[in-house]
Amino acid sequence: MKKVRVMAEMCCNHCGDIELAKKMIYEAKVNCNVDIVKFQKRNIDIWASKKPEVYNSEHPNPTNSFGKTYREHREFLELTFEQHKELKKYCDELGVDYSASVWDIPSAKEITSLNPKLIKIASACNNYYELLEWICENFNGEIHLSLGMTTRKEIEDIVNFFIEKNRNKDLVLYCCTSGYPVKPEEVCLLEITRLIKEYGDKVKEIGFSGHHFGTILDIGACSLGATIIERHFSIDKTMKGTDQVASLETAEMANLVNNLDEITRALNYKEQEILEVEKNNKEKLKW
Repeated sequence: MKKVRVMAEMCCNHCGDIELAKKMIYEAKVNCNVDIVKFQKRNIDIWASKKPEVYNSEHPNPTNSFGKTYREHREFLELTFEQHKELKKYCDELGVDYSASVWDIPSAKEITSLNPKLIKIASACNNYYELLEWICENFNGEIHLSLGMTTRKEIEDIVNFFIEKNRNKDLVLYCCTSGYPVKPEEVCLLEITRLIKEYGDKVKEIGFSGHHFGTILDIGACSLGATIIERHFSIDKTMKGTDQVASLETAEMANLVNNLDEITRALNYKEQEILEVEKNNKEKLKW
């Protein structure tokens, strides 16, 4: 089995602080050896106009909010395009792939201009076809798309859309449950096998995006055939923020990367019926 790629989702755990974001990139790459670090980019005005009842209301979790309203919270956390450019440059210097989830067309235009290897579509945006169309027609890299909060019919429609756009071979679908955090029984790992059976020959890869505690379920996802694993990353889960609790700290992420490397090296068939390591033992022990 080929090496599984690991994506560290920085989400909002940088607390709107670019220096903290850089520290997270350093930890994820140098001390964990992840393949990709991913941020988020959204135009607050667009999303506030689409969901005014959400953005203008008080944040439901005041303890972890960075503003009184959800809009103020999001504005505090949102990194500017210039900051994303700085982070992309820092990723290039460290030798780790930079990416971002784009939540609207202006954000997609900004992130595309940075020429990342991949762009992510969050579960919340996967049926935003105007955005999908713009990305298909203007971005040449991999298009990663999470499937939380999505019906099977909607998944079929999404894949068919990418086929019509002749971009399905650049598409990576992620098994995902959109809860923060989720219980093991809510992760539904066997969706990976279903996605592989239904779409494995139509898309580039099937991945897994987890919001659970620990890392054992990620190993299960890999064993079932997921070839890219995305987990939220934090340098301190006790910090303020709504996503910290469902994230992995440095030691956990490093352990996950090492364990995924071991499991992928183990997921193979015997190249010969009696391996070299077995031959002497066969002579000594076998009747």
